[in-house]
Amino acid sequence: MKRYSRTFELRWSDADANGHIRHTVYAELGAEVRIAFLRDAGFDWKAFSAAGIGPVLLREQLDYLHEIGMGERVTIDLAAVGLSPDGGRWILRHDVYKQDGALAARVVVTGGWIDLAARRLTTPPEALARHMAELARAEDFRELPSLKRS
Repeated sequence: MKRYSRTFELRWSDADANGHIRHTVYAELGAEVRIAFLRDAGFDWKAFSAAGIGPVLLREQLDYLHEIGMGERVTIDLAAVGLSPDGGRWILRHDVYKQDGALAARVVVTGGWIDLAARRLTTPPEALARHMAELARAEDFRELPSLKRS
């Protein structure tokens, strides 16, 4: 299982009036890491469009642990907390680390793949399901139920 991460330098525009990083930046950077993970394996927006699917979030939870200020560098990793055997559902976690290694925040997202024509959850192409299954698993990983077929 591969660990995936990206490092970012936080900009002036990422800060709020108190001088620390705005709450929405954590979610935005988590999305950047998830999309980079997909894109680096060949699943860019053209591939999603051709397959008629896209990622969709059903829930997002953020826990703030240590303040991060403008100009600081953070590393954000990606791990699977849950995956369904059919690849249709997932729970992913981003741990946000300060440059000194302190865990500053945690972002957990629950989602799946939406069929862009039917507008409902679907299973991904086999290559995408395999790529997701190769993601590093969190210590509290669990198997999620597969999508129900109607």
